[in-house]
Amino acid sequence: MSAPAPLAPDWLVRPADANALAPGVWPQSAERDGEGVLHIGGVSALRLRDTFGTPLYVVDEAEVRARARRVLDAFGAAAEKHGTRARIYYAGKAFLSTEAARWVSEEGLWVDVCTEGELAVALAAGVDAARLGFHGNNKTVRELERAVDAGIGSIVLDSAIEIERLSAIAERRGIRQSVLVRVNSGVHAETHDFLATAHEDQKFGFTLESAVGAVARVRQLPGLEFVGLHCHIGSQIFGTAGFRESASRLLELHALLLDGGDIPVLNLGGGFGIAYTSADDPTPIEELAEGIVDVVAAECAVRGIPLPALAFEPGRIIVGPPGITLYEVGTVKPVEVGAGAQRIYVSVDGGMSDNARHALYGADFSARLASRTSDAEAALARVVGRHCESGDIVVDAEYLPGDVTPGDLLAVPATGAYCYSLASNYNYVPRPPVIAIRDGEARVIVRGESVHDLLARDVGAASTDAFTTDTGGA
Repeated sequence: MSAPAPLAPDWLVRPADANALAPGVWPQSAERDGEGVLHIGGVSALRLRDTFGTPLYVVDEAEVRARARRVLDAFGAAAEKHGTRARIYYAGKAFLSTEAARWVSEEGLWVDVCTEGELAVALAAGVDAARLGFHGNNKTVRELERAVDAGIGSIVLDSAIEIERLSAIAERRGIRQSVLVRVNSGVHAETHDFLATAHEDQKFGFTLESAVGAVARVRQLPGLEFVGLHCHIGSQIFGTAGFRESASRLLELHALLLDGGDIPVLNLGGGFGIAYTSADDPTPIEELAEGIVDVVAAECAVRGIPLPALAFEPGRIIVGPPGITLYEVGTVKPVEVGAGAQRIYVSVDGGMSDNARHALYGADFSARLASRTSDAEAALARVVGRHCESGDIVVDAEYLPGDVTPGDLLAVPATGAYCYSLASNYNYVPRPPVIAIRDGEARVIVRGESVHDLLARDVGAASTDAFTTDTGGA
């Protein structure tokens, strides 16, 4: 293995083989055929391109289902060991379509939504409204009315205004709506680090101190039924330390609130991390589940209080790894950056409009050639998009074969979560379709957009006759 390139980040190791697919980063079904073409779920990248075009979101349905079952089994077993039960809500914000909602529901998960649109998708998928939870820091009156009218299972209250707003809606309808109160525990966790503070400065939820009054008010109102506390400490979290600290703080509040009545549920949120690169080492979900539930049980025992039912809201860990994005290389540009330092800019036919995570968060991704393998020496590359922004970066740093060329297919793994969800039409680029693969067959589950679709929303467009090619509408 040769020395790293001068511009490479410390974590990026020059691979012995720039064609190799790192385990845990790629879908479990990912493999190369005898000609080096990438296959996902038994379907080749070339076939996907020829059938649906590029860019293209691709998700392995079987792996999504398997991951949903694994999470459910892990938390179910951990809870059962302590004589309680665990409910798993799929975090719809990670990726939501009617098909995805059906997959997770059929595997036994409930679904978490946070807007009227997400609620509509879940209901259109046939998900029982009683198996839905509703989040959000600024739910409108209309959203709350629609959720209540649908028979939503629970609503997470985020502010004093929302308490009064929802209670009035429920009272007008003559019902009692089950609610949780979102609490900021003062614990912030990202990847393997966490920070515990005494004060909060964010838009979500109540502080530990103000939550006492919020719960008291909920209990006074005839339209609301308080069922538990809710907390979410961050995203892409490795390890259990942050969850353990947060759970300890929440249970201190939980114990105090028991003086006012039973509290059947404690929802500890989600945020479980996945591998985006070979440098990532996420904690197995079984270890997370056992560690988190063990500390909840221990904290309850210390306080002499009953162990509540537990709820969790994973999204990324279920749908992230089963997804890839497929691109076609358009241009390749070697750029000299100082003495002896060079980076290859590989431009693809997508970009920050279909994957905004690097632009938003500085997120790292991996990439591999998908249409062939190569014996060329690995070269440091930056995969960039087609948008008029210098920050339009898909993969900031990766070693690709030095002979990468226009027309090659490039695949970026671990894009099943928060890529389609965050997609935009920046520069009037149509959003790609989403393709699901099952039993060796590929099908469209979300239709891609065309330029016609974009112009159809523009009331000033006199005619779209000039656009005769329905690009992006697979």
